[in-house]
Amino acid sequence: MTRHDPYPTVTTAAEAVTISLAGLATEAADPRFAEIDRMPVGVLAALMNDADATVPGAVALALPTIVPAIEAAALRMKAGGRLIYVGAGTPGRIGVLDASECPPTFSTPPEQVFAIIAGGSKAIVSPCEGAEDDPAAGIAAIDAAGVTSLDTVIGIASSGRTPYVVAAIARARELGALSIGLSCNHDTVLSAAAEHGIEVLVGPEIISGSTRLKAGTAQKLVLNMFSTIVMVQLGKTYGNLMVDVKPTNVKLRERALGIVRTIANVDRETAVVALVANNYNVKQTIVALRTGLSIDEAGARLSAVNGNLRAALEEK
Repeated sequence: MTRHDPYPTVTTAAEAVTISLAGLATEAADPRFAEIDRMPVGVLAALMNDADATVPGAVALALPTIVPAIEAAALRMKAGGRLIYVGAGTPGRIGVLDASECPPTFSTPPEQVFAIIAGGSKAIVSPCEGAEDDPAAGIAAIDAAGVTSLDTVIGIASSGRTPYVVAAIARARELGALSIGLSCNHDTVLSAAAEHGIEVLVGPEIISGSTRLKAGTAQKLVLNMFSTIVMVQLGKTYGNLMVDVKPTNVKLRERALGIVRTIANVDRETAVVALVANNYNVKQTIVALRTGLSIDEAGARLSAVNGNLRAALEEK
């Protein structure tokens, strides 16, 4: 069987799973963890912490494949494309988590960054494990999302062989989208299906095959990079300040207030009055305070530079 043959001819479905999982590091049983059911809580907690500490190093080793994928994704999003995560089970839920944080953090519309999970929205909170074995459903989900050549689609699968995800990524690539496969094994089917293959080799889990552990942590770290760096490239921050924050609760309104005071160098009362007048549009408020422009003029200046606050403030 080659890496391009995820579904070899076998007599039973159980045999297919056995063959396809054979040799995967994420499925291996590490002898160091063979006695965890006999360990005191403190010893086991320290062991898990030591294992988790290896994950950032594994991500660092994968940076040569992560960086060009992020650069390509940023270019497509600058042209109006979307960032779409596709996964099943834990990887799917991690994609949902990362995507759901983009609207409040960066004021992105829900359709700009979103996740597709095998089994649909019910699978977010309830196990729907069989859904991952349906490649036709993965293809249908990509078609239903209206994926185009402007979009970036990231397939997430710890094993790198999940049929739903592999099929979805292959279909996205057929449609001309930027296709990225994120897995935690070497030389995977998912990497072969994608234009960019990212393999973060975290090794065996403390509980053999429980990829919600180190593999899940690695996936979240990589998706953090994608959503954060792409948004920085789109001008969603000013330095490290969250200037596109959507102030939908008390905490976020206080954060917006602090950002305005810092960048515009004004007192609290001035910042509050200006933010209220601007309907808590942080960037527009800052431009108006820093330049003396009216609200409408500040908005027009931002629009002229695609919402990039630094460019708006530096415009002569």
